[in-house]
Amino acid sequence: MEERIVIDPEIQHGKPVIRGTRVPVTRIVGGLAGGMTKEEIMREYTVTDENIEAALNYAAKLSPDDLNGEGANIT
Repeated sequence: MEERIVIDPEIQHGKPVIRGTRVPVTRIVGGLAGGMTKEEIMREYTVTDENIEAALNYAAKLSPDDLNGEGANIT
């Protein structure tokens, strides 16, 4: 797993988040998919470019089942 991504049941109900924050991976990926720029995401959620890349890499490694909620759910 990406060292910048953490899954902790005590943070956001165990959803993958950016380490040291409560920002879920889905918020980063969803923001980009919705048209936000990296700069807007960095400003809005106080994350780094490296955090955004880690979130994208994490999401890219999930199987289609994971993305559809049949496996490890990231939403």
